Amino acid sequence: MAKNAAGSGSTKPTKEEKKAAKAEKRAAGKERRTQLWQAFQMQRKQDKKLLPYMIGAVVGTAAVLTLALMWFLPWWAVLPLGIILGAMFAMIIFSRRVQKNVYAQAEGTPGAAAWALQNNLRGTWRVTPAVSGNTYLDAVHRVVGRPGIILVGEGSPHRVKPLLAQEKKKISRIVGDTPIYDFIVGNEEGETTLRKLAPSIMKLPRNIPADMVGDLDNRLSVLAAKTQGGLPKGPMPAGVKQRNMQRAMRRR
Repeated sequence: MAKNAAGSGSTKPTKEEKKAAKAEKRAAGKERRTQLWQAFQMQRKQDKKLLPYMIGAVVGTAAVLTLALMWFLPWWAVLPLGIILGAMFAMIIFSRRVQKNVYAQAEGTPGAAAWALQNNLRGTWRVTPAVSGNTYLDAVHRVVGRPGIILVGEGSPHRVKPLLAQEKKKISRIVGDTPIYDFIVGNEEGETTLRKLAPSIMKLPRNIPADMVGDLDNRLSVLAAKTQGGLPKGPMPAGVKQRNMQRAMRRR
């Protein structure tokens, strides 16, 4: 009876559930392979050097490894290992060139910096896109992490710099001594390219504990909500002067 009772409370998957799980896993694997093949075909058409580089990686690695180890092992035992390692190097080359192509296409597009931050900064990093902007689609994005607060501006430098200064002044009032860094995305001197943006941020020194990152981000989010909440929604009512609106904001 005890065995039956124990068996009745078991949560082991049934044969049908195991079969469904295997089928789902196979379908997911097939979808990944299909996506990878499509990405390879697209990149191959745009990048004429991709295929020669990948073939060279496989052949070169296999040849070098075979020649290096043939004095200790038969060549037919070393060759498969060389081909496997060469295929790994070829995949690394493929992923790097795809990444380079994606960044090249995204460069100069509004919102590209926010996309790069959200896709490359994971873990304790908190990314808030477009905390400040203008009608020209220039924007400032905010990142909160172990280094402190990072402001990233994208757009025309002469318009982005005032936006960065304004945002930095606003948040410095509530963050105290927390370091604030700023970057401008671009290809000119003193700017950071889109591809190097996330790596540059991750190289910044760790100035605050990890458990403070969430609290700091929440404080800044509350500040942003209050700022937005004080502004009238929709068009400004007729007959209301800008000076009166500013006076009302100060009283709040």
